[in-house]
Amino acid sequence: MMLEDQIKWNRRKSYALLFIVPLILLAVIFVFGRVFVPRISPFLILAAGSGISVLYVLFSYFKSDEMILEVVGAKEASEQEYSQLHDLMEGLTISSGMSKPDLYIQEDDRINAFATGRKPEDGKVCVTTGALEKLDEDELEGVLAHELSHIKNQDIMFMTVAVALIGVISIISELLLHSMFFGVDDDAPPWAMAAGLLLAILAPISARMVQLAMSRKREYLADASGAQMTRYPEGLASALEKIQNQKNPKMDVNKAVSHLYFSNPFKNKASFFSTHPPLEERVERLRNM
Repeated sequence: MMLEDQIKWNRRKSYALLFIVPLILLAVIFVFGRVFVPRISPFLILAAGSGISVLYVLFSYFKSDEMILEVVGAKEASEQEYSQLHDLMEGLTISSGMSKPDLYIQEDDRINAFATGRKPEDGKVCVTTGALEKLDEDELEGVLAHELSHIKNQDIMFMTVAVALIGVISIISELLLHSMFFGVDDDAPPWAMAAGLLLAILAPISARMVQLAMSRKREYLADASGAQMTRYPEGLASALEKIQNQKNPKMDVNKAVSHLYFSNPFKNKASFFSTHPPLEERVERLRNM
C-alpha cells in the first residue's frame, strides 16, 4: 500500500471507530431514562443527557493540555539549553508549513515523548531526557515528526473527545448498575431492567475497546505521516527499536495519559488491550514504506 493510501485508510478507520462511541452513549442514556424516569419523554432524556455530555467533553477539551503537562511534571525547554531540539523542530515545522509547537522536557531516563494542545497553533510537544540522551539526530527527528503529525492530524482533539465520552459512559453505567439494586420506577417497561443491567456491564467495556483500537490506528497514522514529513522512515524505525531494547521501559506516569505517549509507557509488548500497536509491527510497516 502506498504511503498516501495508508494514511487515508488509517484516517477513515479512526473516524468510523469514533462514530461508534456516541452511539453507545446514546443507548446508555436512553435505557437509563426508561429505567428510572419512564414517564418523561425519551427524546427529552436523550436531549438532556447529550447536553450534559457535551458540556463535560468541552470542559475536558479546554483543560486537558494544561492538566497533562502538570500531571507529568513537564518543564519548558529553553532554546539555550536545548538548542538541538529547537533546531530540529524548527526544520520540521518550516518544511511542513506548521506553527512551531512549544517544547517541554520530562525528567525520565526512558525514551519517550508526547504531544498535546487543542489545535495545531496551540501545539505542545514534550520529550523525555532519556530520548535526548539516547537517540541520534535522525532518530530524534523521527520521534518529533511523529508527535508533530499527531498535532497536524488533530489527534489530541480526536482522542480527548473519545476519552471524555467514554468517561461519561462509565459514569452513567456505574450509576445505572448501583441504582438498580435500590429499585426502579414502577412504570419502567419489563425489558428495561435486563437492558439496563446488560448495558451497565458491557457499554464501558465496549467503549474502552473502541478507544484502544482508535488509539492504535492513530499511532500508525502518526508513524506514516511522520515518515512522510522527514522522508526518512528509518530514523523513526530505529528509535522504535531502541525503545524495544530498553531493559526497563516502565515509566512512572498516570495511566490516564498513557495513550498520548510515543510508545506505551508501561510495557513494550502490545495486545488487544493496549493503547499502542506492537513495536515490531510499527518498525516493519515503516521499513516497508
